[in-house]
Amino acid sequence: MFGGVSAFGRRSAVAAVNRISQTAGRRILEVGVGTGLALPHYRPDLDVVGIDLSREMLLKAQERVAQERITACHGLLEMDAESTAFADDSFDIAVAMFTASVVPDARKLYAEMSRVVRPGGYLLFVNHFAADAGFRWWLERSTAPLARILGWHPDFKLSDLLGEGETEIERMEACPPLSLFTLVEVKNCA
Repeated sequence: MFGGVSAFGRRSAVAAVNRISQTAGRRILEVGVGTGLALPHYRPDLDVVGIDLSREMLLKAQERVAQERITACHGLLEMDAESTAFADDSFDIAVAMFTASVVPDARKLYAEMSRVVRPGGYLLFVNHFAADAGFRWWLERSTAPLARILGWHPDFKLSDLLGEGETEIERMEACPPLSLFTLVEVKNCA
């Protein structure tokens, strides 16, 4: 079910990676690759490595790569997104789709992605970020306790990931359906 709801955000993120990689480089890290739903949409000339904490999801992603003959995928590894085994500056771009609000510490996720992406590379996030005001703000706050039981964090703010004014955002784009998700692009200054 979530795959369908998140499809627009996932496609927007991969389209951004495909666009940015033309000038930023082809070494891509997908954080929280899950079952590999995004993998078929990367340009075939890219060098994509996906990580996830779930071995079961990675097995499904490996099946997808084999069945669909996805040439962009160069590795699927079981790894903690907040503490990877990669060397500094290993990637040109790192993308996390619907991952920031489900890790224990979003700031650690951001710091780790920043560490493994070379200076001048890009960090991309697609996630639901809480509204600042209005009816949606009220609805998110009201439903937060029930939503947390389902693993959804409607009150997750962009500042929970990037801090308060600490990070310069290159681009933000609302994604369908209903602008529920947002694509955020950050140039890595680490």
